[in-house]
Amino acid sequence: MTSTAALLALASCGGGGDAVATASSTSVERVSDYPVTLGEPFTVGATKYSPEDAALYDDVGLAGIYGSEPAGKLTANGEVFTASTISAAHKTLPLPSYVEVTALDTGRTILVRINDRGPMTNDRLIDLSEGAARQLGIVEKGTAGVRVRRVNPPENEKSALRAGQAATLRMDTPESLLKVLRDKLAKQAKPIIAVAPPDNPAPVVPVTKEAAKPTKPVLAAKKEAAKPAPAAEKAKAEVKPKAATGGSYVVQLAAFASRANADALAKKLNASVVPTGDGKLFRVRFGPFVSEKEAQAALADAKKRGYPQARLLRE
Repeated sequence: MTSTAALLALASCGGGGDAVATASSTSVERVSDYPVTLGEPFTVGATKYSPEDAALYDDVGLAGIYGSEPAGKLTANGEVFTASTISAAHKTLPLPSYVEVTALDTGRTILVRINDRGPMTNDRLIDLSEGAARQLGIVEKGTAGVRVRRVNPPENEKSALRAGQAATLRMDTPESLLKVLRDKLAKQAKPIIAVAPPDNPAPVVPVTKEAAKPTKPVLAAKKEAAKPAPAAEKAKAEVKPKAATGGSYVVQLAAFASRANADALAKKLNASVVPTGDGKLFRVRFGPFVSEKEAQAALADAKKRGYPQARLLRE
């Protein structure tokens, strides 16, 4: 390992526009598990992450796949990234460290070596190399729900991953445990209050005795109502909310490769699930909203409540 690792802690996966470091003949001598490094705290959006040596780390979240980096790009601990190896990027675990990753869709579990920092986005727990995603059976999904559990495997399994060999498969996770893990993932979504469409009925206000008294005789009120309204008032009365047509706005919170994950989040937030035309992604959305102002308010509320990836779309 060399001193370049410290300069690369945040120039790793998932941070579009980051500087790209390339390997030279002296930058990487060999793949080693020593020294183990943590690195300085860093911020993604408004969230601060502090790397730590968490021996009992065990969490669920979304996994992304990264493998389009330029040839020779270095990982955060100074190793040359190779998409075919069984490796991953994590925000806080030591570099390197070993975890068991379970794909919640397929039930497969493999050993993975963490050697990079990332993902540099708050909606993913881990970014897997293409080789790791392929062994888990999720390479075509883009993102998938996973469980990440830190382990201390035998030396022969560690050396196999350091040498770029395939990971040793663990026993498939039973369906009963997968259900528990999927439920845990679904419950991670933070509640959000959507802006109600303007055609919702107004709240019922209790009528007091004073408010119930007529302010003028009934006949006089009828005559008053029969008078033509001034031009400004008439124009105001004619303004009606636009119907939610093809030109309306929606706020998209997330997109899942798993329909079950999308349905779970939509049910929790009273949102809608809209599949893509090819049926490969399932989008969780609020709306439609009849004006951009209302949609922007819902978008701001979504980001404030823990969905920084939410975006405004016009249909």
